[in-house]
Amino acid sequence: MSVDITIAMRDLTPFEQLVLGLLCQGKSNAAIAHETAHSEKVIENTVSRSAKAFSIKSDADTNTRVLLALAFRTHYGDLAFDKLGVECAHHEVGPDGRSICNRHIE
Repeated sequence: MSVDITIAMRDLTPFEQLVLGLLCQGKSNAAIAHETAHSEKVIENTVSRSAKAFSIKSDADTNTRVLLALAFRTHYGDLAFDKLGVECAHHEVGPDGRSICNRHIE
């Protein structure tokens, strides 16, 4: 099965972005609900709506949360991953000798 996760069908709302950022950190729906002061049902619905925005369909062979995290990172960049404190794998030595990442150009 091939899934195109590079383009969102619509812009995500700020709340959807917040939820997916937390999802990318590996948090459960319960943990996200607690952190955002919403119910688990609200989080479940937000994750579901977000998956639809990336045309990700749930089936027996698909882990929707994994594909959604990949889609979010693909669409919004590796900055969504920075909160984990993992050094970016795209670092190169720049002309001044400093480590830079060409994906995180500000």
